[in-house]
Order: sequence, then C-alpha cells, then structure tokens
Amino acid sequence: MKVLDLFSGIGGFSLGLERAGMETVAFCEIDKKCHKVLKKHWPDVPIFDDVSTLTKEKLDERSITVDVICGGFPCQDISLSGKAEGIEGNRSGLWSEYARLIGELRPRYVIVENVSALLGRGLNRVLGDLASLRYDAEWHCIPASYVGLPQSRDRVWIIANTQRNRWVCLDESIKNKRASINIPLGIAWGSNPLQLLPAMGEFFIEPSSDFSRNDDGLSVGVERLKQLGNAVVPQIPELIGRAIMDYEQSLSSSVEKV
Repeated sequence: MKVLDLFSGIGGFSLGLERAGMETVAFCEIDKKCHKVLKKHWPDVPIFDDVSTLTKEKLDERSITVDVICGGFPCQDISLSGKAEGIEGNRSGLWSEYARLIGELRPRYVIVENVSALLGRGLNRVLGDLASLRYDAEWHCIPASYVGLPQSRDRVWIIANTQRNRWVCLDESIKNKRASINIPLGIAWGSNPLQLLPAMGEFFIEPSSDFSRNDDGLSVGVERLKQLGNAVVPQIPELIGRAIMDYEQSLSSSVEKV
C-alpha cells in the first residue's frame, strides 16, 4: 500500500503507517525545517512543498502511484483556541486542496486527522466532499491516552474508502489491534508537547540553538516543541494502518477462495 502523506510535519503519520506495513512514496510539507527531519528518516522519498500546486501530473512525472492519502489538514481556523473561522478559513480551508487531490488520484483509502472541534466546525463539509467523490467514510475521536500517552490530545480520525461494502475499522478492529503495538510510557499528565517524545523516539536531527527550559527540567528546542505540537501520535495511524492491511488481506483471501 503506497502512501502520499500530506501536511506531513515530521512524519508521524508515515511512521505509524509504515509500522503497519505500508510504504510512503511522497510527502507534501511547506515547512522547510520539517523537511530536514523528513529527509533524515526518508532520504529517498520526494518532498513536495505546496499542497495547492501538487497535482496528479507532478506525481505521474515521477512515476508515483498512490493507494492511500493521509494527512491532518491545518486546524488553526477550526480549533477552539483559534478565530473560529471554520473550515472555510485561510488555513483550514486547505481541506479543499486535500479533497481535490483525492478526486484526481482516486486512492483506495483516505485517512484524515484534525482536532475534535471539527465535529462542529466542518465535519459535515469533509463528509459531504468525500461522499460527492463517491467515498464511504467513518469517523471517531481517538485520544492519545487510548494508546498510552499521558495526555488527552483528543483528535477526530476519518477513514474513507471506495469499497461499496461497509467495513468497520474504527471500532472492533482498532480495539483488537491496540495490544499489538508499542505503547510508550509518558512523563506526566497534561498537554505538554514534550509528552510526545516517547512516542516519536529519537526523531530529530540535532539540538536546536534555541532552547527553552520546561517545568520538568528538560531543555528542548522551541522548534522541536512546535513540531511535536503539530505532530500526530504515530501509534494511532499504526492501529488504523494495521486494520486496513488486515482488511486488504481478507479481501485477497476471499478472492483466492473463489
């Protein structure tokens, strides 16, 4: 299963999906500082820097084919701490580019992540766009604490596919996979991005020259804190990826029996 990772950040989505057996074939991320991290871990994977100019033609030029598109589009206009402009806002409105690429590439699966406030500030738009593209979707809020992180970090996860038959991914299949992943220990309960360090492991390239001292005594670069704050917890896309891979295997087994 070949993955196009949009709004990639430092690659938390791809880290989880690759642990599930998928392969990342392209990133799209506008932050050049994040590019350094991506290039460290995926040196041979191309990085496109603007989702609004990424097209099927550009991927075809590099012979890149895609089975899965994943990504957490910007949440600034959706978050309760933002200006509440919603999914039509300048940043969160990039969902329209995400939807455009889904229509152009027609992947078998789409995985979307955003803050839980999306439930009341744009979920209807996302689901409506997916339906108009003939994708079935299901969604659920899964907090970081579900996979052992010591913070809530509640997020909406949406999974859509082109299959006519309804499949259950975010319910029993997710629960059944939780015991099979590496669940990290945390630092202390709260919302500090530092608590994602156990989940991301040694993911950065070198210490930043710009450090901040935190209450727990750890010095961490401000840029790292920003990147961690924007990252997804990789164990959750790993759960989702494993459920998808199992579903694909069941389809293959059914075909073989026929």
